[in-house]
Amino acid sequence: MDEIKTAILGASGYTGAELLRFLAGHPAFRVTALTADRKAGQAMAHVFPHFAALTLPDLVSIDQVDFSGIDAVFCCLPHGTTQDVISTLPASVKVCDLSADFRLRDVETYARWYGHPHQAPELQKTAVYGLTELARPEIRKARLVANPGCYPTSAQLPLIPLLRAGLIKADDIIIDAMSGVSGAGRAAKEANLYTEVAEGIHPYGIAGHRHAPEIEQGLSDAAGRTVDVSFTPHLMPMNRGMLSTIHVRPAAGVDAAALRSALSEIYRDEPFVRVLPDGGVPATRNVRGSNLCLIGVFADRVPGRAILVSAIDNLVKGASGQALQNMNLMFGLPETMGLDLQPLFP
Repeated sequence: MDEIKTAILGASGYTGAELLRFLAGHPAFRVTALTADRKAGQAMAHVFPHFAALTLPDLVSIDQVDFSGIDAVFCCLPHGTTQDVISTLPASVKVCDLSADFRLRDVETYARWYGHPHQAPELQKTAVYGLTELARPEIRKARLVANPGCYPTSAQLPLIPLLRAGLIKADDIIIDAMSGVSGAGRAAKEANLYTEVAEGIHPYGIAGHRHAPEIEQGLSDAAGRTVDVSFTPHLMPMNRGMLSTIHVRPAAGVDAAALRSALSEIYRDEPFVRVLPDGGVPATRNVRGSNLCLIGVFADRVPGRAILVSAIDNLVKGASGQALQNMNLMFGLPETMGLDLQPLFP
């Protein structure tokens, strides 16, 4: 197998570290460049001591990387910084971007939600939205993949197949989602201090979270019409994990059992998506550290309604794991390569 020389941009953050954890044992990708901003010049083992046993390149600034010798780039940079960076990369380099910079197809929608004009509108036209299980043919041919956000991944995996099949009403979807603190990144923020988040739960971004238009874009594509959702994220006092509780109204003549049966059939052969049997309840503790998504389906006590529950690790299936799954496809490799890790329990 030919060696795929790989760079991780923004390797000093949580998603960069997760990618390195997977790539360290990957038989095809070899990490030849790691970048950081404030931590440039430092050893990766100093920034993340759990990598002390690995021989890794030191962290450098992006302008120090010779991209002519790079085959694959994972961008783990902050939102709003990736568009300029990717625009300068050689066309031969395949890119998976973990920021939100290429997720929204409409550049005006991007500008409205992110507060500045899109810096690479022509490049945006070539980007493929990388929800792996539902976009494999496009991902295989892509040069640039926009890796989905964590909340959109947990919401769209159960919802998109049901909307495509017309099994739920598109005009009555409520998503209450909960994330571990690592979803906010590694930068020092007062709101993420231990005493600010421990022993409590709170919603944020109420009626205005930036993942809402990303979710609505995917659901609208699936439904063939504009879909608006009620989406409220919550911060949980845990390091990692994400749980989405989704309230839906099934179509006439459809019950929760039919929804579960449809999802079970669609995801029957998927390596990373599991639809639980009747009564099975997804939990973040059962996906921790893995690329799994667990989905449960329940009849609501309110007649004519059903509840979908999905659990993922926000740093893995919600970020770095799905990114590697996508990059494997882009290079014609088995998409499970490097990702056959069982969840950590307890």
